[in-house]
Amino acid sequence: MTNILYSLQQERFADEVAAFLDESLPKDISTKVFEHLRLDKSDYMTWQSILAAKGWLAANWPIAFGGQGWSAMQTHIFDELCAIHGAPRLVPFGLRMVAPVIMKFGTPAQIEKWLPPIRNNEVWWCQGYSEPNAGSDLASLQTRAEKKGDHYIVNGQKTWTTQAQYADMMFCLVRTEADVKKQEGISFLLIDMRSKGVTVRPIQTYDEEAAVNEVFLDNVEVPISNRIGGEGEGWTCAKYLLGHERTVLARVGDSKREIATLKKVMAQCDPRRVAPWRAAVNRRLALLEIELVGLEVTLLRALTKEGAAGPETSVLKIVGTQIQQDISELLLEVTGPDSLPFDPAWKSLTGRLEAEGNWFSGPIASNFLDLRKLSIFGGTNEIQRNIIAQRVLGL
Repeated sequence: MTNILYSLQQERFADEVAAFLDESLPKDISTKVFEHLRLDKSDYMTWQSILAAKGWLAANWPIAFGGQGWSAMQTHIFDELCAIHGAPRLVPFGLRMVAPVIMKFGTPAQIEKWLPPIRNNEVWWCQGYSEPNAGSDLASLQTRAEKKGDHYIVNGQKTWTTQAQYADMMFCLVRTEADVKKQEGISFLLIDMRSKGVTVRPIQTYDEEAAVNEVFLDNVEVPISNRIGGEGEGWTCAKYLLGHERTVLARVGDSKREIATLKKVMAQCDPRRVAPWRAAVNRRLALLEIELVGLEVTLLRALTKEGAAGPETSVLKIVGTQIQQDISELLLEVTGPDSLPFDPAWKSLTGRLEAEGNWFSGPIASNFLDLRKLSIFGGTNEIQRNIIAQRVLGL
């Protein structure tokens, strides 16, 4: 492949990754990704097990922690090519969110206990941050953890918990002290989702899917040894983790794949219907591609910066999510009246992208609806703009 941002050595690495994807990525899984169909737990686990066997599931981890020590550029190339080839996104909660926190703040015993199962694709994690009254203002969380012997007793509720229905473990922010500044009374706990008192209830979203959930914690016992960092130091862990999350949310490779899909759909449309709007769509498409190049360059700057990512990663979250939403909206417009009907059952039907003579856009409509959440989760885009104004521009 050719990318003007890559050196010759990086081009060779990209060729190696592309060859592996061509050989090893199951066709039935990539078809689901290309056609915006429903992925279940087995799809993710199958692909991640293939990567784990290759030693590439946690390849961006330092060698000392069992990774390959890939550079930020290698990781970006890998992620981009996986997306373009139709691989499912790596489930980030263990690999790229809690794992860096454990590496940074965990004890040697915690590192030895928790990292190998993540690296070997043996444990599915979810994130217990948001609450009904603590979303963007996360420091207002009210889930309580009280010490009792060698355990914490946790009571509270988390919401919008992505893929909690699949999860074995949840990393969770809890309030361990009330009479202090709200950011200082928070701790970071690892909670077994099979514990007595954990209840998961699905939330149906616009696309009639249930990828997010409410999680109720009723007198859940959590060993004190499952606390990462000191008591009251959870906010420090949370900020470190969110820096990693917002680089993941840029999703440059996903946007490149979706632009390619948009071009394919345009080529399949009836020329008589396309003619009146082709020039306008081409202009919007060109602007999106320009914005995407700018996002990729900005992402590479953040990934190659020494030390933890800073508040400037909010730019990646804002622009990355806007581009994805804009592509999905344009794709919906291009399909025209075919985008009006929608049936969730279509999310399980394959072969539509290659069909001749007719384009069924039910999954396209579902994808459009699903991506409305991007500008809300991970900290709303409005909150990200406040972060940029206050912590980057000093306003």
